[in-house]
Amino acid sequence: MTISLFQLLVCLTAGVALIVLLTAKYRVHAFFALLIASFVVGLGAQLPLPVIINAMKDGFGSIMKSLGFIIVLGTALGILLEHTGSTRVMAAYILRKVGERHAMLAIGITGFIVGLPVFCDSGYIVLSGLNRSLARRTGISMAAMAASLAAGLYSVHCLIPPHPGATAAASVIGVDFGKLILFGIMVAIPATLAGYFWANFAGRKIPVMVAEEQIMAEETSRPPSVTRAFLPVVVPIILIGARSFFTIQPSAVNGWWFSALLSLGDPVIALSVGVLLAFNGHRTWNKESVGRLSQEAAEKAGGILVIIGAGGAFGAVLAATEIGRHFGQAVALDSLGVLFPFFLTSVLKTAQGSSTVAIITAASIIQPLLPALGLATEKGQLLAVLAMGAGSMMISHVNDAYFWVITRFSGLDMKTMLKVYSVASVLMGLVSLLVIYLLSLILR
Repeated sequence: MTISLFQLLVCLTAGVALIVLLTAKYRVHAFFALLIASFVVGLGAQLPLPVIINAMKDGFGSIMKSLGFIIVLGTALGILLEHTGSTRVMAAYILRKVGERHAMLAIGITGFIVGLPVFCDSGYIVLSGLNRSLARRTGISMAAMAASLAAGLYSVHCLIPPHPGATAAASVIGVDFGKLILFGIMVAIPATLAGYFWANFAGRKIPVMVAEEQIMAEETSRPPSVTRAFLPVVVPIILIGARSFFTIQPSAVNGWWFSALLSLGDPVIALSVGVLLAFNGHRTWNKESVGRLSQEAAEKAGGILVIIGAGGAFGAVLAATEIGRHFGQAVALDSLGVLFPFFLTSVLKTAQGSSTVAIITAASIIQPLLPALGLATEKGQLLAVLAMGAGSMMISHVNDAYFWVITRFSGLDMKTMLKVYSVASVLMGLVSLLVIYLLSLILR
């Protein structure tokens, strides 16, 4: 079987366009869109049907092996932090330290920290009551407060595991989770600040009344202490990050305690520790609440896992077409470097709305192209995943579910959201790309 690069590009374009069309216009679940696109690309590339099916099975199973436990545990951790009130405790603590005069910065920092284990949409919903209360007390425009909070949550959601897009991309490309967390935080901080400064500039010019009836208080029990609230977030990050710094060979490990320390840094173990610490944030538990929360976590994680699995299947089909070899022979991609993964992911994100689907799809396409892009090294792979995370930030607009979560829970109209938040997402993506480029110079 011989197929030209042009034919492969036509197949790839058709597959990506189909994903965008089905998910954005016809609201087909991303799992089925990716599944259909896998067959379209495979058959278009003249792969035999048994080869396509076997590649899809292998890709699905491989990604489940890498990410299944991580996604479920990360989802459970986020739900427990919401239920125990730990997110509100963290927010109140940060506000006390920063001061109401800097309420916008405080809510942005809160979003950043809460967003590490909690999905951006859930985090925004949980913190929306506090955000509205701060807007009323300080007299700051709700548009500015909303964009600042949204930026903090959004930056870590796009760049840092255990969030599904970054986690899946790291698994597909082959990047160490600990290093991605550490460097992802380095990129996410400037991105959050970019969102904050734009919110401060643009949002303050748009006075928005805060609707009284939408403020909700759900505290039904005594909240956890500040230490208990922060531990489930901080400890897993420290464990995973510390493990990445140890590069010695297993044979050189001196003592069982050191082996145990390295084992604790495994993402599955570290997140399990975080889940246990999150349970400590609530003083009394009963079997009904434990059962309900565990059921919610499993169901929410299941929806994410099927998308990630389908993304893995799509990537395996792309690999079977040997698209990387064709590209490497015909196009000088090495001059593009991190620009190509950034641009590809940003196009996918803008077109179909989901950052997770955009980065998973992009990772499947980029993985076989890494040698041609000059990113086949360990550092290059890390930069590629970060670039895809940056690209998945832009542009958040009306086809993004998170856009409407912010709109609904902030009482803002679409025009205001486009002026403040959507522009902020563009600036966040561009600033992230600039930081990644600077990192590429330092890591070279």
